[in-house]
Amino acid sequence: MPRDVHPFHAHATDADLDDLHARLAAARLPEAETVHHATPGPHRWEQGVPLADLIDVVNYWRTQYNWRSFETRLNRIGQFRTTIDDLGIHFLHRRSPRADATPLILTHGWPDSIVRFLDAIDELADPTNADAPAFHVVVPSLPGFGYSDKPATTGWGTEKIAAAWVELMDRLGYPRFAAHGGDWGGNITTVLGGRFPQHVLGIHTTFAAAPPGLTTDGLTAVERRWVEETHDFWHGSPTRLRAAYAKQQATRPQTIGYSLVDSPIGLLAWILDKFAEWTDTHDSPFETIPIDRILDNITLYWLTRTGASAARLYYESHNALDPELRVDIPTALTMYPRDTEKCPRPWAQQRYRHIIRWRTPETGGHFPSLEVPEYFVKDLQDGLAAVLAADRRG
Repeated sequence: MPRDVHPFHAHATDADLDDLHARLAAARLPEAETVHHATPGPHRWEQGVPLADLIDVVNYWRTQYNWRSFETRLNRIGQFRTTIDDLGIHFLHRRSPRADATPLILTHGWPDSIVRFLDAIDELADPTNADAPAFHVVVPSLPGFGYSDKPATTGWGTEKIAAAWVELMDRLGYPRFAAHGGDWGGNITTVLGGRFPQHVLGIHTTFAAAPPGLTTDGLTAVERRWVEETHDFWHGSPTRLRAAYAKQQATRPQTIGYSLVDSPIGLLAWILDKFAEWTDTHDSPFETIPIDRILDNITLYWLTRTGASAARLYYESHNALDPELRVDIPTALTMYPRDTEKCPRPWAQQRYRHIIRWRTPETGGHFPSLEVPEYFVKDLQDGLAAVLAADRRG
């Protein structure tokens, strides 16, 4: 066992699980939304999570969902904690049996968690295809998320997290490694590639942030539509401001945090709304993501009481990516069609200056590892194989 790294075993108390079930049974719910659409479709969600859908999920959560099964999966993979800059960091660590395996760190975002990568870990570590690359997989919980500690002071933004990941990997015996992430994890992976090229072999991400001030001149019609969709996400009309959640968490995370930590219904609605809106589905996120996987994620937030502390990442790092940051190491980027932000390649190239591989799949949204898991794993394997080959060529 590496120095200062300790095994961790997940086990919620029966009292905490009983309390959750009691709160779900005693929930006070509002009346139904005032926009009524009988047929399935995105318009049913115009005012947020429809009451009928929420009642169905709550009933399943209370009577059928099995948290113990999820704990068993985490413990089988291998969980650990270590302290970096006085903060306890939790992580999954699955070593590959392959002698040629490359260390790889996977970073999640919000409103997800280590659950984002749970179904990909085994195939990445021990691929069924012997020709596919293999990885020693490390999946940390972001500060304030899951079983990592909650920061007690300001300062734990994406730059500090990236530096902590370098320390974590070095502590595990991985001084050089590859990195992948989506959402905040994509932002952190970008910082890793830009700030620590001596440690990072290459990156793969579903997030690309161009430097500010670029024009649409020369962009294709599809790329212009991406720019418009991303602008609408952040700056749409008051009734369609899809990023209102981010503005709230970036300015008043403590205020929303009381609801997220005190009410499982409030936490469920706040997170389920994002899974519904950001997935490549017609009506419900459960069209592509199993309900148990979404409840694994939400229950992890609930039992660890991290609704407020996770929201504070927006306070720390919203719009904080250094406009001057450039990534010169080999990079693979995948822009999924229903993601919240999609960056045109000509814009991405202004920040990521050594793009080895670029993909625009036909399906998938903000949570591709959960929505299209087989495609996601294959794309990640192929993308990392390409950047690692480029790194070896120098």
